[in-house]
Amino acid sequence: MAKTDHHEIQYLRNIPIFAELTDVQLEQIHAKTAERLYRKGTTIFLEGDPGDGFYYVQTGKVKIVKTSDDGREHIINILGSGDLFAEVLLFNNAAYPATAIAVEDSRVGVIRNAELEKLVMQNNLLALHLIRELSRRLLFAQGKIKDLALSDVKTRTAAVLLKLLQQQGVEHSKGSAALSLDFSRQDLAALVGTTRETVTRTLSALKKDGIIEIDGHQITILDLEDLKALIS
Repeated sequence: MAKTDHHEIQYLRNIPIFAELTDVQLEQIHAKTAERLYRKGTTIFLEGDPGDGFYYVQTGKVKIVKTSDDGREHIINILGSGDLFAEVLLFNNAAYPATAIAVEDSRVGVIRNAELEKLVMQNNLLALHLIRELSRRLLFAQGKIKDLALSDVKTRTAAVLLKLLQQQGVEHSKGSAALSLDFSRQDLAALVGTTRETVTRTLSALKKDGIIEIDGHQITILDLEDLKALIS
């Protein structure tokens, strides 16, 4: 088999669990990866489907969604370049615990669980990074549950805006930053864990307080410190 071109595997170094692996190890992962393109709004997999793959975002954004018994959608997370999903199904035969949907046109890498498990068994460093990532996800889930249980809507909205800002915001002056929301208010509400009407009122309150400015899908954080103070 011909050796993989060095440049073909460098995208894997943007994914934290793969970043410290050798070129040979990256070549093994690249060889097992199927690249899939998903148009905006396309379902990648459904909650309850048999889980057979380990996914990571190469480009674009993917939302992870749970549906309640009454049909309401709750967004667990919105993922960007380098983020993993469905990794919790490694080493166990289970169904996908949530639905994954492309928020925008996205390129996704997928490795069949059986293939990745073989690589993990042969690679202690990869195993260690996976354990760290799973631990980080567990802490994130615990924090999410705590926030939903103990925080009011304004606090949760501030936390979500800061998280999105960390993922995609561009600082344009000291103490302020621009955030482009490339999804609907309903999606934002689901991410916060409230209704569309409530999150709209909360954004209006933040605007009235002089913390943010809103222009369509663009939100400008006028005072980062005041926004951070809401969750301290």
